Order: sequence, then C-alpha cells, then structure tokens
Amino acid sequence: MFKKLLITLSVITYIFCGSIEGTVSYAGSNKTAKSLKMDSDPICGTAHSVPPKKEDFILNEKNQFKNVIVWLKNVDYKDELKSDPATIDQLGCIYSPHVNVFTTAQKVFIKNSDKTLHNVNSQSKINQSFNSAQPAGVPDIEKTFTSKEDPFYIKCDVHPWMKAWVMVSDHPYFAITDENGYFKIDNIPEGTYEVGFWQEKLSNLPKKKYVISSNSSEVVVSKDATTKLDFEFQKPVKKAKK
Repeated sequence: MFKKLLITLSVITYIFCGSIEGTVSYAGSNKTAKSLKMDSDPICGTAHSVPPKKEDFILNEKNQFKNVIVWLKNVDYKDELKSDPATIDQLGCIYSPHVNVFTTAQKVFIKNSDKTLHNVNSQSKINQSFNSAQPAGVPDIEKTFTSKEDPFYIKCDVHPWMKAWVMVSDHPYFAITDENGYFKIDNIPEGTYEVGFWQEKLSNLPKKKYVISSNSSEVVVSKDATTKLDFEFQKPVKKAKK
C-alpha cells in the first residue's frame, strides 16, 4: 500500500514546480490488432479504404502502449480549471479521440460528421448518464461532466464496435500516452504523489487476474526538475489447469 499524502495546490506554489515524464509498456507478447467489422452499415463500410483496427490494445514495436491515461491521485486542487471546449467526433463510424480526459470545467461537444444515424449512450456512473440519438446533420450534443469520475465509456448502439472512453478530472495533472507510450505532466508543485495508470483492457480485468496488485506508483516531484517514471503493465495471470 502506498502512503496517502493529500497535497493542496494553489497559485503561489507554482514557483516550486516540476514535471514527470516516462513511458508505459507491457510485459506480455505483442499481438496484431484485429480489424473492425463495419459492413453492417454500408456508409461505415465504405468510409475507409482499409478497415481500421481496434484501438483497445495498441502497442508499438517496443511494447509501449498508446492511449494509457496517467494522472496524479492525491490532489486537492483549488485554482481555476482549464475550460477550453473539447470535442469528440463520430467520423467514419469511429469515435475520435478514442480515449479522453476532460476537466469538470470543460464543455464537451459530441459531433456526428457521418452521413448516417448514431446514438450517443453514456455509461457514466457518477455524472448524469444520457442516451441521445444523433442523426446526420444535426447540431452537436453539448455536455459538461461536473463531477470527478474514473474512466467510463460512451457507445453507439446502432454500431456496436463504436466506443470512446472518458475520464473526468478535478485537476489539470493528467496525460494520455502517445503512439510511443510517452507521457509528460508539467507544472506540478513539488511533493510526493501517487500516480495512477489506466489501460482500457488491462485495468478493467478483475484484480485476481493480475500479477501486479495496483495500477499505480509513487513519485517525488522536485522544483525545476523532471522526474522519470516508467511503468509496465504485467500480463494477466493464467488460471492453473486442474
């Protein structure tokens, strides 16, 4: 267990800031992502010259993960949050971006850029869930997720392969790994933090199937310094044969 340390952040502490950066990788074997089957809707099927791949487990040649959410856990943030509007688009019958982190101050616009009907079905547990039809050509759906919430998914019931993940944060200290598994979080007041890591498939497995006991790590952030933090997801535990 990590020692919990609650850190209150304010503008005056910003002169004592540092950063964390690193990569997130996987200890198991790298498997080729499967193609999505989109031919149930001709508009979706013809939107891509090559069938797109599933986005739930993307590794590069070095087994580094794309689309892992990295965030600080033990933060009590008191300043004004970023309120720039964010967008999720439905384009080519795929949600884009696939993984998102929004703050509780952001407006989120959900677009339908396709010439077919979608519906946006939020599986949120803390924020108000919603299920809205969105035909082609209608205005964007506008939402604000006002409460902090762990990752949940938004799906389209018309096209069952369509899914996007959303995490809602009450502070700005988070990142999503790029195609090289790289992340960086800047302007962190110095102190000791617990860092959370979330990956779509592995973090949703029952913990008894995991080698590691927690998807988190502890890090010390120092003034005017960048702390390296590399994290590796272990492969799921295989059930013993009887």
